[in-house]
Amino acid sequence: MAEITLRVNGSTRELDTDPRTSLLDLLRERLGLTGTKKGCDHGQCGACTVLIDGRRANACLALAVACDGVEVTTVEGLGDEPYPLRTAFVERDAFQCGYCTPGQLCSAAGMLAERGPSAVTPDLTGDDPPLTPEEIRERMSGNLCRCGAYVNIVAAIQEAAR
Repeated sequence: MAEITLRVNGSTRELDTDPRTSLLDLLRERLGLTGTKKGCDHGQCGACTVLIDGRRANACLALAVACDGVEVTTVEGLGDEPYPLRTAFVERDAFQCGYCTPGQLCSAAGMLAERGPSAVTPDLTGDDPPLTPEEIRERMSGNLCRCGAYVNIVAAIQEAAR
């Protein structure tokens, strides 16, 4: 067992955990934060996306012991009050079954805070390119939606970015 300290959604948690435990399993099974979903368990679908120190990460690929001392934000920590991103997802019907939605929301929140070009940015001279649908699709490409709500997800993120 290893002792770790995490700040999860604003609360400091001191835990003993098996060094083999993923951050995803720790969040869901030990802390009861079931908003973060287990999809593929291989880092390919994005259902488990959380923010680690403000950056997007697949919780299924992160060992909990490697997260000692970091700030973890799950979908539950994005806020209780409706905020522009959540409101836009609802208004734009950016979910169907809802399984991927927590990961999509965390990924979108992280993406909106990121700066700089992506692989599809045509002009690399600027610091922060406009969030065109192409930019959003590229930046959200690690999050899959089995229902195919991509058009609405992109529209919701664009709306929230305004």
